[in-house]
Amino acid sequence: MKRVGFSFKVKAEKLVEYKAHHQHVWPEMLAALRETGWHNYTLFVRDDGLVFGYFETPHSLQQAQSLMAVKEINTRWQEFMAPYMEDNARPDEMFQEWEEVFHLD
Repeated sequence: MKRVGFSFKVKAEKLVEYKAHHQHVWPEMLAALRETGWHNYTLFVRDDGLVFGYFETPHSLQQAQSLMAVKEINTRWQEFMAPYMEDNARPDEMFQEWEEVFHLD
């Protein structure tokens, strides 16, 4: 499994709503993530809107995103989340991958 870390930015004034939506992610979206190999998917957020994401996958970040891109539910979720992002962009188009420099099992 590859460990993938990434970040993107949410509008600080939209953080409360953004967090609320992630307490109730659509079941179809959760199923699509599992089907396409996104495991241990976790999002962390700072008060300024910086989001750090982590997941494990048998694929690269780009491959994992490509597998999700063909899922209609992903398109709907990304468009639903776009108004919360800086520049009103889809979150999956804003991922900046982080380089792993240390891991302890």
